Amino acid sequence: MIEIVDLVKTYGNKNVVDKVSVKIEKGKITSFIGPNGAGKSTLLSIISRLLKGDAGKVLIEGKGLEAWNTNELAKKLSILKQTNHISIRLTIRELVSFGRFPYSQGKLTKEDTLYIDEAIEYMKLVDIQDKYLHQLSGGQRQRAYIAMVLAQRTEYILLDEPLNNLDMKHAVEIMQLLRKLVDELGKTVILVLHDINFASCYSDYIVALSDGRIIKEGQVQEIIDCKVLKDIYDMDFRVEDIENNKICIYF
Repeated sequence: MIEIVDLVKTYGNKNVVDKVSVKIEKGKITSFIGPNGAGKSTLLSIISRLLKGDAGKVLIEGKGLEAWNTNELAKKLSILKQTNHISIRLTIRELVSFGRFPYSQGKLTKEDTLYIDEAIEYMKLVDIQDKYLHQLSGGQRQRAYIAMVLAQRTEYILLDEPLNNLDMKHAVEIMQLLRKLVDELGKTVILVLHDINFASCYSDYIVALSDGRIIKEGQVQEIIDCKVLKDIYDMDFRVEDIENNKICIYF
């Protein structure tokens, strides 16, 4: 479990994360939703220790984030930010190999190679693993980055807007793959999502933020509700039940 207690992050005179407390259960997809500037990505960065909070604490398996050795934390938790622009010329396989760095320190073993192969196969990239990143479609590139995270073999996977700039087909593929990671491999996935219908259809738990604070958290049926959504986004919604999914209509 990841436990966040009274977390605060301030820029200038504004608390972009304002006394946030939440528990993230293992073996589930937890989605952070909310308008731009709600503090979702900042919160994810603090959990992964990319950013330092100004107050409060983050506990991973009951141990304070600051007490984790960097290398050990990299074996427990991985993060994929929305800006994944690598300027050097890399193939998919070379990129995925980076996921083994906490273990190999750059000197790949047979075990590392096995995990790289497994990640590439799981993300259905075997036939194109020798292609360079600049040759890939947006969906292929995103799958390659997720394969790198898989090769890292962490229990917790944090993804900041993983559907950014993807078309509908590739966005659905990514969400289906993330659902499989949880259901088949027992991973714990924490997402920042803008599309509330993807959050509704694929999440186990949703945390809704606005102005740095949690407005409401709970299971899908508690959050995907007209009144709750209006409180979060300050606009009107209609929610329809379609094939056991709650679908938001807001156009």
